[in-house]
Amino acid sequence: MNKLKEQQKPDYILLIILSILLMAGIVMVFSSSYIWSEYKFNDAFYYLKRQALFAGAGVAAMIFFMFIPYYTWKKYAKMILFICFILLLLVLIPGVGMVRGGAQSWIGIGAFSIQPSEFMKLGLIIFLASLLSEYQKYITSLRKGFLPCLLLIFTAFGLIMLQPDLGTGMVLVLTCMIMLFVAGANLSHFFGLAGIGVIGFIGLIASAPYRINRITAFLNPWEDPLGHGFQIIQSLYAIGPGGLMGLGLGNSLQKYFYLPEPQTDFIFAIIGEELGFIGGAMIIILFFLLLWRGIKIALEAPDLFSRLLAVGISSMLALQAMINISVVIGLIPVTGITLPFLSYGGSSLTLTLCSVGILLNISRYSKSMESK
Repeated sequence: MNKLKEQQKPDYILLIILSILLMAGIVMVFSSSYIWSEYKFNDAFYYLKRQALFAGAGVAAMIFFMFIPYYTWKKYAKMILFICFILLLLVLIPGVGMVRGGAQSWIGIGAFSIQPSEFMKLGLIIFLASLLSEYQKYITSLRKGFLPCLLLIFTAFGLIMLQPDLGTGMVLVLTCMIMLFVAGANLSHFFGLAGIGVIGFIGLIASAPYRINRITAFLNPWEDPLGHGFQIIQSLYAIGPGGLMGLGLGNSLQKYFYLPEPQTDFIFAIIGEELGFIGGAMIIILFFLLLWRGIKIALEAPDLFSRLLAVGISSMLALQAMINISVVIGLIPVTGITLPFLSYGGSSLTLTLCSVGILLNISRYSKSMESK
């Protein structure tokens, strides 16, 4: 580690990609929300001002995290996970947790609110990276390695599902599975888990009528065009007319009270309508480039902990973007998760930028420095 203490500059390509996504997000939040802002708050700039504030706070936090040595998080991994579990339990207490969109997923703090499940995603990635780096020799063992990790992951997943928040839970579980795979878990264990997972997923859907409605709306949204199929239909109505070049920035028709809350989960639909196929493709390319830089940072990371941490953060961002965009274009049922860096949101945007700050710090300890 002596040579690695001579830190290099952070990954500037990742910073450029992030800056473009963040600026695009602020522009599109304003473009998609000013009609709703004027109607709900008599202030066309309401969402823009809050998003700019969240982005500013998030960038400041990202820079702060970028200068904290990545191995510091390993020292506090247990404490971080414990706090995340406490927050997940607090949000379930009536009067403490706030209900929005049918999910009790927020805790109000003054004029703002935080979403504990966002903290859990990052907290579990840090803890799992620490655990797997310390006990990697046991990961091929079902009883000593794989099952204890699964117990931890699905305990967190279960608490998130009590809110309920299937989208965030899916991102958390899939991210952790990728980390287990990279750490060297036995493939046969994944096959067994996949079978159990399919049965469990069907059970989760069948246990809640609104999830069944989301599935039927996904299969045939026009069966209930004014009810459960309304949101996806309006999303497709936005993307379709966009064509190759789009209707032009600010010229969306669907944001005029057709597509509900267009600045959040379905902001990609407004991007497709206003900026067309080219604009949407550019956003997707930027997320692929983000994943590429994350993988590169992981491959050049100095130790197993930093490698797994980089893999976890990169996978989390890529999975969330992939699931959100897939929902908007009608490939999978509605899950209710935001598009990283672009959707309106406080704790989601801030925590995502904090995650990138950790990734940038890992890039400063690249193994390529050993040859310099």
